Amino acid sequence: MIVRELDNVTTVDWGNGLSRRFLLESDGLGYSVTDTTVRAGTKSLLEYRHHLEACYCIEGTGEVVALDGTSHRITPGTLYALDEHDAHYLVADPDADLRLVCVFSPALRGDERHSLDAAGTSAY
Repeated sequence: MIVRELDNVTTVDWGNGLSRRFLLESDGLGYSVTDTTVRAGTKSLLEYRHHLEACYCIEGTGEVVALDGTSHRITPGTLYALDEHDAHYLVADPDADLRLVCVFSPALRGDERHSLDAAGTSAY
């Protein structure tokens, strides 16, 4: 059995927020679970070329926008899944941070970081 508390997990500053990584590849489960904060007022162009990701919003509001411009509102209780390694914009509304519980498959190593200054999507 694995039991972890928020204060005792690996935390990665991914550029426009924090990713607190509860389960990693080294845990042997085949997937990762993160508690991710997206800083208020930020817009990130992201893509996961090697992972599928599902995100469940527990706090804040924002939107996930496909590259074709299709936008989906994110509010507490909303889940979105990037089931085709979808490149997307993740946008947090300006009034509060957006907080998501995310599942990645396959699991993250734990040290992955976005490069938001790169041309194109930040991918890992």
